Amino acid sequence: MDVTRPVVSGMPVWPGDAPCAVEWTARIGTDSAANVAEIRCSAHTGTHADGPYHVLEEGARIGTAPLEAFIGRARVVRVAAGTVLDEEWARSVLEDHAPERLLIHTGAWTAPSVFPTAFAAPTPEAARLLASGGLRLLGTDAPSVDPYDSADLAAHRVLLAAGIAILENLLLDDVAEGEYDLIALPLRLMEADASPVRAVLRPLPAP
Repeated sequence: MDVTRPVVSGMPVWPGDAPCAVEWTARIGTDSAANVAEIRCSAHTGTHADGPYHVLEEGARIGTAPLEAFIGRARVVRVAAGTVLDEEWARSVLEDHAPERLLIHTGAWTAPSVFPTAFAAPTPEAARLLASGGLRLLGTDAPSVDPYDSADLAAHRVLLAAGIAILENLLLDDVAEGEYDLIALPLRLMEADASPVRAVLRPLPAP
C-alpha cells in the first residue's frame, strides 16, 4: 500500500514554507530528445521525514540519519476526532506490546486541497512515555507531531533527542489498524533537516 501523499505543483504546504513547483527544463521536440523536470519545494513537502537538525542545532542532518528506523515492522492505530494523545493514550498503545514503529491515523486531512491547522498530536509527556517503551519511529498523517500553533515543538525535541525518527503527512485513510512492514526511506540529503520519502506498507508474511 502506497501511503505517500501525491506531490504536485501548488499542493498545500506548511504556511510560510516554499511552495511546491514542478516545471520543465527540457521537453521532447526539436531541441531535446528527452523530457527533464525541475522540482522546487520545501524539504517538508508532502510525506516526509524530519531529521534531528530540524529542531536540534547540534543534531544530525537527514542524510546521515540511520536508515534502520525507516524499515521494519510498524503498527497503525486510528484515533477518533477529538482524542487527546496524552500519557493515558500512550499507555494504551504500550499495554499490549510496545511497537518499534507507530503510525497514527488522525484524519487530519479532511480535504486534500486545504492545509489542516487543527489535528491531534502527542503531548511531550506522551512522547517521553513512548520513547521509554523502545519506540524507534513515530509517524502521523497530520502535518506535524506537534500542534499547529506550537511555539517550541516540544514533541519533536523529545522524540528526536531520543533518537526516534519522525514521519509526517502520511496517507493512512484506507489503512486498517494492525501490524505491517514499513519502508519509508529519506533521500540522502547531506545538508537538509528533512526529506520527502516514498512510504509503503506491506502485509506481514503469514506465520
